[in-house]
Amino acid sequence: MKKSTPDEIRERFDKDVDRFSNLETGQKATIDATLQMDLVTSSAYYVNKNAKKILDIGCGAGNYTVKLLQKISTLDCTLLDLSLPMLKQAEKRVKELTSGQVRTIQGDIREIDVGQEKYDIVISAAVLHHLREPTEWKSVFEKIYDSLVPGGSFWVFDLVSQEDDQIQKMNMDRYGNYLTSEGGKSYKDHVFDYIEKEDTPRSITFQLELMKDVGFRKIDILHKNSVFGSFGAIK
Repeated sequence: MKKSTPDEIRERFDKDVDRFSNLETGQKATIDATLQMDLVTSSAYYVNKNAKKILDIGCGAGNYTVKLLQKISTLDCTLLDLSLPMLKQAEKRVKELTSGQVRTIQGDIREIDVGQEKYDIVISAAVLHHLREPTEWKSVFEKIYDSLVPGGSFWVFDLVSQEDDQIQKMNMDRYGNYLTSEGGKSYKDHVFDYIEKEDTPRSITFQLELMKDVGFRKIDILHKNSVFGSFGAIK
């Protein structure tokens, strides 16, 4: 199947702002959404307690930055997303919580210059699975590494695949059962349809190895449940 273009993905997310704006429940289609959000933002806080600048890639409605600002309320925040309605919602929510500056960038991380050694923390939540070829993955990870100051950290929560096809099937079956319990078979079919159309996730092992290859010196897995995982690295 031909995968969705960035414009097609943007159009879907333009219409889905409310679903990505709930800090108490997280995104309904995600397993352990609030736990993973807390682990990612807590890890960022523990590693970089004196952080001054954060880049949130694919920020959506801003949940992860909002959660981190509950721990560090002085951050300068750069919010990047394909969707302008998402960015406007994220900007509104973030500005209410930080005494720092808030900057928004509408665009694709594959095309945006995010600078060199500018950020203490980079967070990417449920966006990297839209990357396609291995060259894109490497280019984006290199860009993120370069954007961090020495000692800065990069934290990921995402849909992930498995190295083994049978383990992949098992975890997709488990995920299907979860979705059915949340919203019935029609909801499961809806989510599976847009995963098939939009997403090209990679395994955690692929991404950890890539983190090492681009230069990160410390790498940790925070949590994995079925087809979702959170992990990170320190420059």
